[in-house]
Amino acid sequence: MKFIPEKYNIPDEPMKPFIDPEEIWNYINNTKSTPERVREVIAKAYDKKRLSLEETAVLVNTTDPVLVEEILNAARDLKKKVYGNRIVLFAPLYIGNKCTNNCTYCGFRTSNKDALRVTLTDEEITKEVEALEDNGQKRLILVYGEHKDYSPEFIADNVRLVYGIKKGNGEIRRVNINAAPLDIEGFKTVKESGIGTYQVFQETYNPDAYAQYHLGGKKRDFNWRLTSLDRAQEVGLDDVGIGALFGLYDWRYEVLGLVRHTNHLEACYNVGPHTISFPRLKDASSINAPEEYVVNDKDFVKLVAILRLAVPYTGMILTARESVAVRREVIQFGVSQIDGGTKLELGSYSQSKNEDQNLNREQFMINDSRSLAEIVEELIDHENLPSFCTACYRLGRTGEHFMEFSVPGFIKRYCTPNAILTLSEYLVDYATPQVQTKGWKLIDKTLGELNNQGNPVEIRSRIERIKQGERDLYF
Repeated sequence: MKFIPEKYNIPDEPMKPFIDPEEIWNYINNTKSTPERVREVIAKAYDKKRLSLEETAVLVNTTDPVLVEEILNAARDLKKKVYGNRIVLFAPLYIGNKCTNNCTYCGFRTSNKDALRVTLTDEEITKEVEALEDNGQKRLILVYGEHKDYSPEFIADNVRLVYGIKKGNGEIRRVNINAAPLDIEGFKTVKESGIGTYQVFQETYNPDAYAQYHLGGKKRDFNWRLTSLDRAQEVGLDDVGIGALFGLYDWRYEVLGLVRHTNHLEACYNVGPHTISFPRLKDASSINAPEEYVVNDKDFVKLVAILRLAVPYTGMILTARESVAVRREVIQFGVSQIDGGTKLELGSYSQSKNEDQNLNREQFMINDSRSLAEIVEELIDHENLPSFCTACYRLGRTGEHFMEFSVPGFIKRYCTPNAILTLSEYLVDYATPQVQTKGWKLIDKTLGELNNQGNPVEIRSRIERIKQGERDLYF
């Protein structure tokens, strides 16, 4: 099928894209952040109403330490109000790092002659998935470079393979994708394989900056990438993830760019992104990136909090690019998903020992190399509820249906009970006795706080069934 932008109301070259740098900078440069206005915006966000660009700019421009602290506190409280204390866990699995793009900040770029190019075979994928299942993972995101070998059919075959790999009580129940933008037929193909979220990060929403970093390959086309998730929506793939790579351009602009992208998806398809990611630029093999746009830890915390307030219902992903200390700090201000036990070197999950990171075999450096078990224990210690839940996706609670549940905050009626059940599975199948004791104590405390909202009697009944050997119980 030929892709016709006019048919799908997607901007092509002659049309004005929905990202307008002049509009965004106008909001940043001309929006005042008085105490009264800041508190009005916070109050609107706390009522779980998505913010406009102007309202987001109010928060972005806030520098008064007292008001910034109010923004952080509101984001923390809103996260608890919408998602409770759960944190969803997943792992990235890199399938292939061949790439025809030449992005100056990426270790996979085609001009990096030191990169060791690898594409996992079916046998190698099976070994990797079995190793991940042995650790308790239930959710994966498959990651690909942009190359003709990584066609929609290839990706779909990988997805079906991963879903079919079972080891003991281990299984992968949700496979997400981070790969190049596809055309309409390509998105149809991957959708039919049963994928979860399809992620495409714009990297930077400023067209001029984008052109400076993307020197060759199909990724050089700013608008093709910008409209990729419109094409996904048009084929019914309504579970999509957006993101920006902070450090390529002014962080204030990128925050408004993410909100503008969210507005566009909602306006055109009545559903916003399922997730927003906000990775910071980190070391990679022979990268070339400017220092003027480095995002310090203080601003990073602030921008995460602002995104939580701006888009209350959207999942927010904090990755192992960040250090242990930063993840501990930032997670409280709106994060709902993190990766755990992450390894980026292709084929490394099935290796018996940990080795120093080899940036010639990785896209970038990770700074939190803890095992999944260590991260689960720390989450429990801080009374965060580790979740491996995939129920909503398999029951069709995605897209508009997910919005119906999550925007009013009713998603807690499903998320907390299902988080408890998946944590129960983890405790029985993978946890040490020490973590089991801590985990059951947290579950009891959480059930006590649910009252009748989450049907604690039925949850306890299902926990007993899990202890007796049943698996994959969910609401």
